[in-house]
Amino acid sequence: MLLDVTLGTNDLERAEGFYDAVLATLGQTRRADPPAGWAGWGPGDATGFWICAPYDGQPASVGNGTMYSFAARNAAEVRAFHRAALGQGGRDEGGPGTRDRYDPKFYVAYVRDLDGHKICAAFCDYDPAKDPV
Repeated sequence: MLLDVTLGTNDLERAEGFYDAVLATLGQTRRADPPAGWAGWGPGDATGFWICAPYDGQPASVGNGTMYSFAARNAAEVRAFHRAALGQGGRDEGGPGTRDRYDPKFYVAYVRDLDGHKICAAFCDYDPAKDPV
């Protein structure tokens, strides 16, 4: 299992604003005391997602086929995540909903962050009969 995930960014301040808004929809808060040049999010003191400039000094770039998924507690959080990402300048990669190729209980939304990284929020126990939409 992963301990954490780190993504490179070309503009830390801009990325902080994006992820503050997007991850707040999933109940994740930014760590108050990150190392200089870093920002991290997680529930309480458990930081599992970090952003920083790449160590090698080269521009941050996107991995083709690479995606990072965040757990949502319900379908409403998936929709809020998607709206927040688009509202912060992210790009849509697949709106909230189920997909034919996945289990029908898998409710997901995909976006690209401001540096082009593909991220998603997913709820793995979706029941349309219990969704108040």
